Amino acid sequence: MMKHLARLRALTLIAGLLLATACTAQSGTPAPYTEGDQYVTLPGPHQRYSSEGKVEVVEVFSYGCIHCAEFSPIAEKLKAQLPKGVKFKLVPAPFSAEWLPFARAYYAADQLGVVDRTHLELFKEKFAQHYPINSLDELADFYARQGVDRAEFMRLASSDAATTKLKADLALIQQWGVDGTPSIVIDGKYRVAHVQTLDELSAVTQWLAKRELSEADKSGK
Repeated sequence: MMKHLARLRALTLIAGLLLATACTAQSGTPAPYTEGDQYVTLPGPHQRYSSEGKVEVVEVFSYGCIHCAEFSPIAEKLKAQLPKGVKFKLVPAPFSAEWLPFARAYYAADQLGVVDRTHLELFKEKFAQHYPINSLDELADFYARQGVDRAEFMRLASSDAATTKLKADLALIQQWGVDGTPSIVIDGKYRVAHVQTLDELSAVTQWLAKRELSEADKSGK
């Protein structure tokens, strides 16, 4: 009887050790991406682009950037796959005089509520169909083809409000340390950094957004 109990205790101890080992292995699973490599933590104070959503994902882009054109369909899938509570935003990068018209065009399109139906089409016409779309006048022609009032587009794109928006967005982009496009910033806290492909850019973004959302839920935000 004593031998039986001793054997039972031994088996129970072994089972407990195995369970503890399994739990330790699960909780110690390494993260798929590394800080300082695939992403960086930005210095504080952290500043989001807007207050919408528990978590914010911002793509810094330009309609003048062919890599942004290549990323745009991936970004659309990313946007659809982000969990509830995560808000996806676009911010145009006015990195050069050549890119200023594209930023102004985005602000006008946003004000007119046509970004959702024109965003991919503008990339398509510029880079796939090779329309001459570079100046504000050429951009106005594009939006007119999409059914937008040309004069109203030009008024909004050329307005003082658009100029103010340009300056504020450029200052924030610089604060985030963004120097190329497409770039993605999560909650004003993390910037996706050294990725090898555009698909990896999307994957790292999703992972960071879900991790940040989990932290927000835990803190009761």
